[in-house]
Amino acid sequence: MSAPKAVAGTASAAANHRAAPSGTAAAVVPAPASRARAASLKGPASAAPVTAQAPVAATDGVQAATARGWGAVVAGDEFSNTGAPNSTKWSVFKGAGHAGKGVRSPQAWSVANGVATVKGDSAGTTGGMSAKFAQQKYGKWEARMRTNARDPKYHPVMILWPNNNTSPNCAEIDYAEGTTNTAQIKFFLHYGCGGSNFQTTAAKTIDTTLWHNYAVEWTPAGITGYIDGVKTFSDTNLAHLPSVGMHQTLQLDWFPDGSATKPSQMQVDWVRVYK
Repeated sequence: MSAPKAVAGTASAAANHRAAPSGTAAAVVPAPASRARAASLKGPASAAPVTAQAPVAATDGVQAATARGWGAVVAGDEFSNTGAPNSTKWSVFKGAGHAGKGVRSPQAWSVANGVATVKGDSAGTTGGMSAKFAQQKYGKWEARMRTNARDPKYHPVMILWPNNNTSPNCAEIDYAEGTTNTAQIKFFLHYGCGGSNFQTTAAKTIDTTLWHNYAVEWTPAGITGYIDGVKTFSDTNLAHLPSVGMHQTLQLDWFPDGSATKPSQMQVDWVRVYK
């Protein structure tokens, strides 16, 4: 990922962690580790059980869920409200940005017309949030996301972050992370807290300004990533798997480099979780 992530761990780490910007290399994100960012900002948040919903029709492009027969949605958010993100489903970050740079503000988020939008301004004020639903070990997550023609310093990230912001091996699954290369999306599986061998990565050239469906499947046998229903990542090394439950975070993280920043945004159409 773009920046070394923070070591998984404390909630505060999470906050900076960016929810973990992944990048080409190990990303160290302060805070709960990489995107811990999310975690810290988000907080533990335990959610009430969600009643299973009917299978979702494949009307939003090719989805891993339909292509692979994942069945009914058991949790998630279709962003059908208007205003702030649904507080029964999300903990919105408030505090310092990734690696302590910029600010994560609840006001950066808005929901309207079935889409959640997080904006980052020219000063590094942006946002992130973590799910209160589906805080679990193993499962399948899929989300539909796009960006504008963003500034390379703003990185869109969709992550699975450890529940309670803690993990013995600093686990973090960045299943869709943009870096300074705005025509590419990366997948980062973090399985170590440091050193030269702590993550597995994959990259896909893609137009991120168009809607795409990003998914991750986590089973006792390994972790697989998909974009628009096509497998793009796989790691079956059991030593690399998280040992704790995880949950979804959504973040637009700022990586300043001293040059002027252009306002940017990330939009999410829906987040769906399957057994």
